[in-house]
Amino acid sequence: MFPARTALVVSAVLIVLTGCSSAPDTAVPSSATGPATGAGTPPPRSPKAVGRPGTPVGISIPSIGVRSSLMELGLNADGTVEVPPPEKGMTAGWYTGGATPGEAGAAVVIGHNDTRFGKAVFHDLKKITKGAGITVRDSRGESARFTVTGTESVSKDTFPTDKVYGDTKDHALRLITCDGDFDAQGHPVNNLIVYATLD
Repeated sequence: MFPARTALVVSAVLIVLTGCSSAPDTAVPSSATGPATGAGTPPPRSPKAVGRPGTPVGISIPSIGVRSSLMELGLNADGTVEVPPPEKGMTAGWYTGGATPGEAGAAVVIGHNDTRFGKAVFHDLKKITKGAGITVRDSRGESARFTVTGTESVSKDTFPTDKVYGDTKDHALRLITCDGDFDAQGHPVNNLIVYATLD
C-alpha cells in the first residue's frame, strides 16, 4: 500500500527467510544481518479504525495439520523483517506493517520451514492445495476464514514484490516460508508463497 514500505519489506523478507536451514548448526537467528535495499523507513501505520479486525492471535490450516499462535513481527533495527526466533520455530508470526487478516489489503504471515531445532510450523506448507481453508483467530475471539487460491515457489532473487505486498482491494492473506534446494551455507534458495482470499 506504501511503495517505500513495499520495497523495504520485500528486500528484508528475502534476507530473513534464509533462517530456514538444512543443517541444525547453520540456521540464522531472527535478527539476521544484511542491509535492506529498500527506500528508507516505512511510514507509521494509522491507528486502527472502528470496525477493523482485532489483533490476530492464532492460525489454523486443518488440511496440513497446522495450528499455531501468532506472534507480532515488525522490523529489526537494520530494516529487516523480524521472524519468529529459532527456538519458537513452531510459532508463526503476523507482519504488523501489512494489513490485518480480514481487512482489505495484503496480510502476511511468516513461518519457518525448519530451524536448527528441527521441523517448524510451516514445514508441510508445500502440501497445501488450492481450495484449502485457513482460519485466523483474533483477540476478540472472532475468526476470518480464507480459501487458498494458489501457491508458487520463487527464487529469493526474483521475489514477486508487487504481487505479494502490493496494494489490493481484496481481503487477502499471504503465507511465506522457505523452499527449494539448499545453497552452500545450507539455506533454501526459494520462498514458498501461499495466496488466499477471505471467504
